Amino acid sequence: MKNAIAILGLLFFTATTRISFAAEPAASRPNIVIIFTDDQGYADVGKFGAEGFTTPNLDRMADEGAVFRNFHVAQPVCSASRCALLTGCYPNRVGIHGALGPKTKVGISDHEVTLAQMLKQQGYATAMFGKWHLGDSPQFMPLRHGFDEYFGLPMSCDYWPGHPDLITNFPPNIAAIKREYPNLPIYDGEKKFREEMSIDDLNHLTTWYAERAVKFIEQNKSHPFFLYVAHSMPHVPLGVSEKFRGKSVRGLYGDVIEEIDWSVGQILDALKRTGLDQNTWVIFTSDNGPWLCYGNHAGSAKPLREGKGTTWEGGTREPCIMRWPGKIPAGTDPTDMLMTIDLFPTIAKLVGADLPKSKIDGLDVWPIISRQPGAKNPHASYDFYYGVNELQAVTSGDGRWKLQLPHGYQTLAGKSGGRDGVPAPYSQRKIVTAELYDLVHDIGETTDVSAQHPDIVKQLEGEVEKARADLGDSLTKHPGAGRREPGRLNQSNSEN
Repeated sequence: MKNAIAILGLLFFTATTRISFAAEPAASRPNIVIIFTDDQGYADVGKFGAEGFTTPNLDRMADEGAVFRNFHVAQPVCSASRCALLTGCYPNRVGIHGALGPKTKVGISDHEVTLAQMLKQQGYATAMFGKWHLGDSPQFMPLRHGFDEYFGLPMSCDYWPGHPDLITNFPPNIAAIKREYPNLPIYDGEKKFREEMSIDDLNHLTTWYAERAVKFIEQNKSHPFFLYVAHSMPHVPLGVSEKFRGKSVRGLYGDVIEEIDWSVGQILDALKRTGLDQNTWVIFTSDNGPWLCYGNHAGSAKPLREGKGTTWEGGTREPCIMRWPGKIPAGTDPTDMLMTIDLFPTIAKLVGADLPKSKIDGLDVWPIISRQPGAKNPHASYDFYYGVNELQAVTSGDGRWKLQLPHGYQTLAGKSGGRDGVPAPYSQRKIVTAELYDLVHDIGETTDVSAQHPDIVKQLEGEVEKARADLGDSLTKHPGAGRREPGRLNQSNSEN
């Protein structure tokens, strides 16, 4: 009898504990907001040296939070970069390479746990507004991967046959594009909001995403939420609403950035208005560097070398601002290196969630973000892949040393980019032998110092061999033992 009473008591305690957790006030668990722009350059924010336009809301966010000038994406291209953010994995670990095209037969696998799924398991409401680009078939779309709400585009606007720059400048290409991908729909959940986007829709995207984000915040103010706003801009073709058109001296590109800044202000104001300001971690960054060949329709990576599509700093180092009053010290400007893969495990630790059973590559960096005394980056190194599993560069975990490995890359070679939506051609260059750069004293990667620091080269070459054994390297014919398959169209991935 005593045992029975004890068991009943334990069951009652367990049940009430669960009820207590479910009813736990939202203030005990932070809301997470990630604002992720597309192709925005390192110098395209006021605090990072913007010229020809202003970003008052981002600058205010920086004054009230922290500026991270050594924040990187895992790969300098759309799909791979987004995959790393949402899974905490190097994208080539989970089979995502480059930018997935229309009607792709691969996408994010059901076997991978996304940030949205992890937070949803912790009782969070989840929403994504903007560009997805991890597979455009139903099984790959956001609502199948942890998001309660979704509104946006399945991929980049340049896959759209109504792309105004293509119509104006490359009319012979339109027929081929329409055969490959006859339209670019806008989705609301799993239903099509538009069968095909129009130019008017293109100009409304940034405003629509902001409006949806504000509404989601207002509707979920009583419990924790994860909001992922993945802007389609400033990726070409550029679109901007009438309220910002012609506003900046930089032209259309500056107008687009000023509207993105406005949208950030809308989100920050909504958080303050709903009383959530003090308990929300807001992160702003971009998916890769500027697409420099587009010239006046592209951003700036100054003072960094190159841009999108390269593993030079201009391709992977992004403007990053984080704000969480009372948790992230205001007005700080740390130099520590961080990467998007680190956000998943850091957020998991903060909300008390378990990490996925499958290996992820990110590590908890909250001590760095919150400026705890003596905090150091826990990574021995970071790996930079591009193309189809090409290991192109490795940096030391502290971000000082970068070893550029032999590989080919694109460059404008000092020439100007194109104008008004017409890209200029890239030249191709090759690194023949490994080159070492001291990023503390040479952020622009101008001087190879490998001869002066053979010990650092040897140390980083050891990290290279670890990466090749785990993730492989197509340049040196290493298969990699730790790679996993992506999701495949019509393949059942239901076993988790």
